[in-house]
Amino acid sequence: VDGQIIDGFLKTAFGAEHHLAGRVDRIRKYQTPVRVFADGNRSDRKAQVAKIVTDIAKRVQHLDIAMVGTGDSANVLVKLVRDRDLNRTITKFYGRERAREIQGSLDPQCLSGFRKNEKFEIEHSDVILTVDSSDFIFMDCAYEELLQSLGPINDTASVPWTMFNDNVSMGFFGIYDQYILNLLYDPRIKAGMTVAEVKEV
Repeated sequence: VDGQIIDGFLKTAFGAEHHLAGRVDRIRKYQTPVRVFADGNRSDRKAQVAKIVTDIAKRVQHLDIAMVGTGDSANVLVKLVRDRDLNRTITKFYGRERAREIQGSLDPQCLSGFRKNEKFEIEHSDVILTVDSSDFIFMDCAYEELLQSLGPINDTASVPWTMFNDNVSMGFFGIYDQYILNLLYDPRIKAGMTVAEVKEV
């Protein structure tokens, strides 16, 4: 079991899905408190995002994550949009060329990305979620994108029990993914570490 957890951690924490963030074989994580703001006019969806953030905070040691009331004090911005506004929102966030590339390779229902500094510390994340889907799909999307915005962004089809496998829909924070996030946010695992350095730890 330890081997499976380590294997999954190495697969999801290194590299990047579709190379949207560029392929980088380094650990990326927040080294500061994570503050999440949900921007949109659906109070029910905002409440679900808050519930997910509370759940993540409870299950991941050494990760200080909480909701905030304004976008100014947030380093994770969750944009809640209608399906019909998704493409326009992606274009606004990423620019026309990038947006075309994203839509061509991902056909997204939801999306996340982050900015990191030269030390591979994540400084800001953007999460875009569509609000028109069922509760299950919304929760599944929101969990996956919020967790990915914290660092483990390499979706992998070779680990069957993680929500970072696009063939898996869960709608909750599974035990296996809790292990991956707890490994990532263990203080001994630092932003910028290579595969070899992580294996040593």
